Amino acid sequence: MFENISEKFDRAFKLLKGQGRISEINVAETLKEVRKALLDADVNFKIAKQFTETVKEKALGQNVLTAISPSQLMIKIVHDELVTLMGGEKTDINLKGNPAIILMSGLQGSGKTTFSAKLASHIKTKKGRSVLLVACDVYRPAAINQLIVLGEQIGVEVFSDIESKDPVKIAKKAIAYAREKGITTVIIDTAGRLAIDEAMMNEISAIKQEINPQETLFVVDAMTGQDAVNTAKAFNDRLNFDGVILTKLDGDTRGGAALTIRSVVEKPIKYVGIGEKMDALDIFYPERMADRILGMGDVVSLVERAQEQFDEEAAKKLQKKIQQDTFNFDDFLAQIKQIKKMGNMKDLVGMIPGVGKMLKDVEIEDDAFKGIEAIITSMTKQERTTPSILNGSRRKRIAMGSGTDIQEVNRLIKQFDETRKMMKMMSGDKGKSMMKAMSSMKRR
Repeated sequence: MFENISEKFDRAFKLLKGQGRISEINVAETLKEVRKALLDADVNFKIAKQFTETVKEKALGQNVLTAISPSQLMIKIVHDELVTLMGGEKTDINLKGNPAIILMSGLQGSGKTTFSAKLASHIKTKKGRSVLLVACDVYRPAAINQLIVLGEQIGVEVFSDIESKDPVKIAKKAIAYAREKGITTVIIDTAGRLAIDEAMMNEISAIKQEINPQETLFVVDAMTGQDAVNTAKAFNDRLNFDGVILTKLDGDTRGGAALTIRSVVEKPIKYVGIGEKMDALDIFYPERMADRILGMGDVVSLVERAQEQFDEEAAKKLQKKIQQDTFNFDDFLAQIKQIKKMGNMKDLVGMIPGVGKMLKDVEIEDDAFKGIEAIITSMTKQERTTPSILNGSRRKRIAMGSGTDIQEVNRLIKQFDETRKMMKMMSGDKGKSMMKAMSSMKRR
């Protein structure tokens, strides 16, 4: 995500490394590269120019503290301006109303139908609300079928009326049905087109006028860059929507849409799509996004994802096993499954400060644990629970069964042993005293 712009920003800040102070000359050189990075990211020229002028004004007006180098100061100023450019703070979705009505709009191919289901899943699981999905694309039976299939996957009811060709009537019927059934949230998926046309705009405007939704959201493919921004402006001029959804953000190496949309339409980005799975949705936090663009990682999001998969009871059992030195390959496999639930591996690695830059040219596949899982599942139940019995002949059989070689099996067993020793040490008195010492150092 945003790999190209991150790399170019990094090169720009290197021009200030080793400089004793901020000067008009070195600021000009750095900002020339920053502006170029923004333009290469498909950011509008006027916005890029305004951005660098604001940064220059702030940089030259700063007295550099002795503890802060010019490059660190410049990174901070650019970071703060990126946050402002993207909206400052996260904006929550409005779910007031009985039921709360959310109207989805956007072009065909933007991922609108898929995102409608993702949003339904998010509202159901994270907000604890009942949801009704409504199929109002009367022109594409495939879109209705897609929504029904996705609804079944996430356990959300889908309202459709294949007899009717009037999306306004379908939407009104669905809302009446939701009220009757006590459903608290209605998400209406509307028809998209391959391009903006008058008939499409009239239809979506008519639906909005009739149902008076709490939220009208515009869904757009982040990878289309400046085209996404232009489309957003055209939709906003007619619909006056409440927020933007950027889909396919995980495939966007440039970042132009994320950086520009807010300042062009003056509406917040509320959510982003970061993959194909139904839980591949993130709330848009401008500050966290700025952190990632500047290669600072996103530890908060990483911790939040881990907490979502965290089972307190299972964690207590695991801690007990570690203390009793009975942690085995079954436990190891369970931990891998928990990590995999957290999302795309390259995305997770990019959230760790500094690691994303180090591994920018390394391909991290989603099936990065495939070999390890194959080795562990090729072991017998006894071998997984009692790793000490893994002698040479057993290891050879496991290598053959998992389609790996003996060196890979030996390496995994060695890593497992070292991990187990480290975990035991950290859970014992030595680990507790180490943690205590670290916390007292933090307080100082």
